[in-house]
Amino acid sequence: MADHKILTVDLGDRSYPIVIGRGLLQGGFDIEPYLSSGSCLIVSNETVAPLYAAQVKALLGDRECHVLQLPDGESFKTMATVQLVIDELVAIGAKRDANVIALGGGVVGDIAGFAAACYMRGVSLIQIPTTLLAQVDSSVGGKTGVNHEGGKNLIGAFYQPRLVLIDTETLSTLSDRELSAGTAEIIKYGAIADAEFFSWLEQRMDGILQRDPDALTVAITACCEIKAKIVAQDEREAGKRALLNFGHTFGHAIEMSMGYGEWLHGEAVAVGMLMAAQLSGIDASERTRLKQLLVAAGLPTSPPPIKADVFRQAMSLDKKATAKSLKFVLLKALGDAFVTTDYPQSTLGEILDAADSGS
Repeated sequence: MADHKILTVDLGDRSYPIVIGRGLLQGGFDIEPYLSSGSCLIVSNETVAPLYAAQVKALLGDRECHVLQLPDGESFKTMATVQLVIDELVAIGAKRDANVIALGGGVVGDIAGFAAACYMRGVSLIQIPTTLLAQVDSSVGGKTGVNHEGGKNLIGAFYQPRLVLIDTETLSTLSDRELSAGTAEIIKYGAIADAEFFSWLEQRMDGILQRDPDALTVAITACCEIKAKIVAQDEREAGKRALLNFGHTFGHAIEMSMGYGEWLHGEAVAVGMLMAAQLSGIDASERTRLKQLLVAAGLPTSPPPIKADVFRQAMSLDKKATAKSLKFVLLKALGDAFVTTDYPQSTLGEILDAADSGS
């Protein structure tokens, strides 16, 4: 049996394991105990399904199993694509004991998870993330949803999986750009919650980009531990969980303004973190460290040219925004974040004006 680590997202009777290891899709972990008794629908996309769907089917033995291949890309993260999943569940006669297995990156996980939450008011969900970003972030915690032309992830539900199975060997087929984008979320965890982990990343980013198995396992495990702890304390983002959105208010606005898919999520978050760090007013040396780590990860550090009023309008649709003000996750220092509506409006204006001018 493959060597693996098991973490737990502690949510009482809805607790579930995050299993991290190499070779898990070759039978390194028995998923049977986490399945309902009915049929299975593997939801993947045209890129990932040819690579790994057969391996997942093999894990299911003689169980009735179907595979749905969705188009690949953030631009397909829509209600229309959710409808495709629900249509397939209806077509195969799936009952309330059915299982939806999300096999792919964050887009697949969000779409499949939302469909599982909706179909017959909820069927069993297993997340098998195959991108670095999904492995360290989106597959854990139960956030599901799709984009609307008015904003990122505006339509969705909190719906926890029964199991998150992370096979780090799937990262061998990930493009360099997607791998780099995933490191943005890794850097985020160090920035908001663990200064020592941030320092470790400064020393080991090359290993992560070179897909060193040990470096990847350490990084993925650290991120999942932080997220599992936060989710256990605040499942539905009433308070502390909002810290996980560091860089996302700016980042989501970039994604929306540029057209979903033009900038990868991690690329937009990378720039968003630097903008949030500037708004935070932290020491210049710490902002420099953050920028240098993002550069080392191959990520952008300057926003695309977006008109300030367009940027503000996009941010106003952020799910954390209140009726009266924008809410940001800011830093007291690297490793120490907080959520606030109290920030210098003049500084925010300067940041958006700089994006407007492309400087």
